[in-house]
Amino acid sequence: MTLAEEFATRNFSIYGQWTGVICIFLCFAVGISNLFHVSIMILFGAICVACSFLIIFVEVPLLLRICPTSAKFDTFMRRFTTNYMRAAFYLIMAIIQWLSLIKEASSLIAAACLLTIAAAFYALAGIKNQGFIGSKTLGGQGIAQMII
Repeated sequence: MTLAEEFATRNFSIYGQWTGVICIFLCFAVGISNLFHVSIMILFGAICVACSFLIIFVEVPLLLRICPTSAKFDTFMRRFTTNYMRAAFYLIMAIIQWLSLIKEASSLIAAACLLTIAAAFYALAGIKNQGFIGSKTLGGQGIAQMII
């Protein structure tokens, strides 16, 4: 199945997964840029960078197989296999970034917005009773099985 065919399925979990991939890059970039503040924004920037690494392991299941990680970490990451769990995961990360507005407005707003959109896509997939479908491009149902 090509990427265009995956998007044509109109399954919101595919949209959420690809929005999550964009979140990886955005969270890393704005997180790094906020590490140069001399205020509490350093903490929010560090959390944003950490979130980008967590999202990588949630959205690209192939990495759990090829990266040396602990059994506890693997168990924790495997909890996010349903649409509702992923929606909650993204919503918690979005709320943390929205809380950065208490101190000052910064580029973390972009990360908060995109994390909220990803949470909405996964929540819509859950509400519409669409099963989670991982993109084969990101190591979903096809590629990960060949590695075993």
